[in-house]
Amino acid sequence: MKRLQNKVAGSRFTLPVVAAYAFCTWLIASPMHWPQLACFAATVYLLVELSNSNALLRMRSRMVSCTYIMFSTMVCQLFDSLSGCFTALCFTASLLILFHAYQDKQAVGKAFYAFACLGIASIFFVKMLWLIPVIWLLMATQLQALGWRTFTASVIGLIAPYWFFSLWFIYQQDFSPLVLHMSGLFTVSTTSDYVTVSIGQWMALIFALLLAVAGIIHFWLHSFEDNIRIRMLFGFFTVIALLMTAWIILQPQHYDPLIRLFLIATSPLVAHLFTHTSSRITNIAFIVSIIASIAITVFNLWTF
Repeated sequence: MKRLQNKVAGSRFTLPVVAAYAFCTWLIASPMHWPQLACFAATVYLLVELSNSNALLRMRSRMVSCTYIMFSTMVCQLFDSLSGCFTALCFTASLLILFHAYQDKQAVGKAFYAFACLGIASIFFVKMLWLIPVIWLLMATQLQALGWRTFTASVIGLIAPYWFFSLWFIYQQDFSPLVLHMSGLFTVSTTSDYVTVSIGQWMALIFALLLAVAGIIHFWLHSFEDNIRIRMLFGFFTVIALLMTAWIILQPQHYDPLIRLFLIATSPLVAHLFTHTSSRITNIAFIVSIIASIAITVFNLWTF
């Protein structure tokens, strides 16, 4: 029996409607920030490609990108952050490239470009560099694509953006901006940092986390319905989602970039849940989720 959630998941009108909703929200929250909007749109497009090229869902659906859009509009206070938008865009591009290296330890080109994207992201958010060892571990365990060739290519790709910037520093004979940037790797959170995150932003995190946990439980209970490759990719998403949650709690001053990475990793999990279930309970949960998402968005717009 096809319920509302299944009709929405399979409809070709879902993405245009959700995109229009996000665009209207953007005009209200940040009407003059067009570069950020372009980055957001590019991120959504890459998520569409990520879902399609890897067949994350067992049917033709735009639910991954639509889920990301709905989640992102909840934190509309962050729309004006250009660095956060670029971080999300580079991270998504990295995943899109990296997933094509699945079980290919000779994919040096893909490893280089994927980690070059992460290197660019670290220019906007230096603590992305702490995520690199985790990506290497996931490359080895989930993607089975880490060999000495791909590892070497990833290191070269990671430092390539800094190599280009170093030419300017050499010309200026001043490396202090680079030293100041890298010193951000070792800053830690204090209790007062929790005040910088609004109630609405915590509401958005908790709501998305609850759906992510439901998505994780559902996927792994029914993982036998998907092939091994999809299980590996969703294992990748699960680790990143849980890691980002812990990171936000420990260092809330970095809520802006971290929540974006969290939502990118969470969206496939939640999309899979609502696309491949059709019970009365999940249909009610789907409707409640839409209402709650809109309510949180309105609350954040009201308190913005």
